[in-house]
Amino acid sequence: MYADGFRNMTVGKYLWAIILIKLAVLFLVFRLFFFPDILSENYDSDPERAEAVRDNLTRPR
Repeated sequence: MYADGFRNMTVGKYLWAIILIKLAVLFLVFRLFFFPDILSENYDSDPERAEAVRDNLTRPR
């Protein structure tokens, strides 16, 4: 039932494509500007990053 409905769409396919493109752009913009990679900025190697994450996870509040 749903497969036939999507196959027979004409305008809906373009609308879904626009929606998916807008979502991809939004997620890319949010990732670039609002979620920086703090671990790679503050630590030089993978063992240092792992130690920092381990310390933050096991530190009592």
